[in-house]
Amino acid sequence: MRHWFALAAKSAWNRRLTLGLIVAAVALSVMLLLGVERARRDAREGFAQSVSGTDLIVGARTSPVQLMLYAVFRIGEATNNIRWDAYQAIARHPLVAWTIPISLGDSHRGFPVLGTSAAYFDHFRYGDSRPLALAAGKPFADVFDAVLGAEVAEQLGYRVGDRIVLSHGIGGIGLPEHADKPFTVSGILQRTGTPVDRTVHVSLEAIQAIHLDWQGGAPVPGFSIPAQFVRKFDLTPKEITAALVGLKSRAAVFKMQRYVDDYPGEPLLAVLPGVALDELWQVVGVAENTLLALSAMVVVVGLAGLVAVVLAGLNERRREIAVLRAVGASARGVFALLMTEGLFVTLLGCAAGVVLLLGLTLLVAPLAQSRYGITVQPRLLSLAELRLLGLVVLVGVAASVVPGYRAYRLSLADGLTPRL
Repeated sequence: MRHWFALAAKSAWNRRLTLGLIVAAVALSVMLLLGVERARRDAREGFAQSVSGTDLIVGARTSPVQLMLYAVFRIGEATNNIRWDAYQAIARHPLVAWTIPISLGDSHRGFPVLGTSAAYFDHFRYGDSRPLALAAGKPFADVFDAVLGAEVAEQLGYRVGDRIVLSHGIGGIGLPEHADKPFTVSGILQRTGTPVDRTVHVSLEAIQAIHLDWQGGAPVPGFSIPAQFVRKFDLTPKEITAALVGLKSRAAVFKMQRYVDDYPGEPLLAVLPGVALDELWQVVGVAENTLLALSAMVVVVGLAGLVAVVLAGLNERRREIAVLRAVGASARGVFALLMTEGLFVTLLGCAAGVVLLLGLTLLVAPLAQSRYGITVQPRLLSLAELRLLGLVVLVGVAASVVPGYRAYRLSLADGLTPRL
């Protein structure tokens, strides 16, 4: 068997240019297949770790998935807000242990701004119930203090003490700015690998302050309240976007959910984060499976190229096969030689695909983290990825049966008889 491997390797080396192209095709196919699987898994893990310890997410009545997306992942916009008195009624409920109010709608150079309270730093958890921690500075204490996520500070080069200006609205360029009321960076959070890294955090009072002289999404003409005078006004928010709720007992989650859903003051919705994520994966599951199927088809096409190249080269290799038969090789041995070559090319393509995936991961990781909040790290192959590689190898071996059987059928006389 060792001799067959050596012979197959030498034969493949003699045709290295042609087989090299096939190896490249298989490598790219494997990289695509494993890349889709890894991106799918990393996205799910990133979403699942973005919030933990929260029993309910409360917002205006909409779809559970939409509420989860804008309240936790800062994706999309709320259809409506919650009145402040409704939020307070929920916060005072006997079953509620803590609440975190969330106000969205502003941004800073493309990063979302989140208005909240000190409870955010006390009760928000991510990953395996890990609390938020500051890498520098302290939480906001003054109206115009801001705490930056790690990605915001890194991308924009901010440090504690720097001044920033918020924009009215989310995303895009050319948004109107609250230039008359700048903020001071009071703290920078440690990296979490969640949307927190891409968020500018300010107080609810700050959100109210920068909109005192605004109406209908624009400054009131001829009217302006300087920053030094805003503290003289009542900065209690009139409404918020959503709220994260923690209960004293998880057994009461459905009772509290019914209370929120049936709240008489306004139409509200309370969703369980895990249930909303399951619905989200059901929505995107079709797209995931489609991408995997397309990647698998690319692998099949790459291996079909292997079959085509080997079959096309059999006519040129008839004399080689005939010589092997003449020196004692059996027809089964020739069949094994072709099968070994196919296995060799497939394994080499898989190995090259894994290396390419590693390189692509190193290149894409910063972009995935900064734009989508998805942590992509180079790591060993998972069990699911090893299974995919095993399937690729099996398909490659199966594809090698066709040229192997063709070589098996070539007769010794056919190979030695010169053609006129």
